[in-house]
Amino acid sequence: MSTREVCLLIGPGDEVLWGDSFDDPHALPDSRERWEAIWRLRDTLVEVTHSHPEGPLGFSAEDETTMAALQAALGRPLRFSVVAPDGMVARVDGEDIPVRHEPPWAAPLRIASGLLYGRPGLSRGAG
Repeated sequence: MSTREVCLLIGPGDEVLWGDSFDDPHALPDSRERWEAIWRLRDTLVEVTHSHPEGPLGFSAEDETTMAALQAALGRPLRFSVVAPDGMVARVDGEDIPVRHEPPWAAPLRIASGLLYGRPGLSRGAG
């Protein structure tokens, strides 16, 4: 199975509000539809997450500029996260924090990304 990056917009209570993907494991180009969804959902948007199906477990330089642009446009902080083969990391108040207990949407995000769990013993819902 091939891998691809997937992006989800998350609302209160870990509700998936919107999602899209791109058939490339290393890129998720800007999309007008995604920016329009972010703007339309701006009042309820809590988190923006995406996969790095082939790593790394961290934010890329492109992720950094996108996160800064989103927070500037919305005028408030958001939570950002990356799901990778060896775990999940979230940016909270400017700090990258490993996520030990993945939210319920992480397993479907992994499946949609074609991403297999990389850590021995890691199962759905654990982290």
